[in-house]
Amino acid sequence: MRSSHCDPRGDIAELSCLLQRAGRDGDASAFAALHELTRIKMRKTVRAVVPASAEIDDVLQDGYLKIWRHAASFDPARASPITWMCTIMRNTAVDAMRTAGAPMSELDEALAVPIPPDPSETDEFDYALAGPIAREALQRLPEERRQLLALAYLEGESRSMLSQRFGVPVGTIKTWLHRSLVAVRKDCLGATAAMRAATA
Repeated sequence: MRSSHCDPRGDIAELSCLLQRAGRDGDASAFAALHELTRIKMRKTVRAVVPASAEIDDVLQDGYLKIWRHAASFDPARASPITWMCTIMRNTAVDAMRTAGAPMSELDEALAVPIPPDPSETDEFDYALAGPIAREALQRLPEERRQLLALAYLEGESRSMLSQRFGVPVGTIKTWLHRSLVAVRKDCLGATAAMRAATA
């Protein structure tokens, strides 16, 4: 029987394991942890392509939904997890610009944006340490907020659909999503700082 936990052998191994768990087992908690660990890099990737900041969250949601749906096809022998995910995000952003009818000059500029470099050469973030912390932080959220994040980033429900489901305005949904992600991030940063202080 395969283990349900990722062996923290390093940054690439941790992210690859989370992707494989999400794709192979449909593990929502693994994907939630993957989202927390990669959201800053993915946002930077989208921001480099999409000029309007108001559209970035929608592109990120669509991109993460595609990553979730295609996680089973990820092959660590062909690309690092970050490179694979960034490629999906970049293509999603370019598609969004095409759909919005962006001028050809803007599309050419977007297509010229390179895929971010492999993190094995540039990234010193401790994914192995952060993975379990992110999962615990998500578990500490109220059940309704965990459900909200899952529906938005795993099921791909739009802000308007979430508004109808929860019976609140779209602006409130956006605020809840933002505050939930901020709470998880703050919890992760606090736990990481505490662990490092304890081992210093």
